[in-house]
Amino acid sequence: MEITLLIGSDIQAIYSDEGDNLLRECGNVAIRRASHVEPEADGWHADMGPVSGPKLGPFSTRSQAIEAEISWLKGNRDL
Repeated sequence: MEITLLIGSDIQAIYSDEGDNLLRECGNVAIRRASHVEPEADGWHADMGPVSGPKLGPFSTRSQAIEAEISWLKGNRDL
């Protein structure tokens, strides 16, 4: 899990089940969606709208869309 410390003592990370306990040890946790990964007629898409990003896809599988979502976040959201 990659964690970013923000000014004002906030922590930002891409959630994973494996890192959940670590995040909870840091204090209060607020989890929010960075995207919506959904199937459409032409394949899977990752809509990065909740973080003012683009719509990624189409992808053949959900896991490919999630990989693209994570890659975009790491490259564009300081994670």
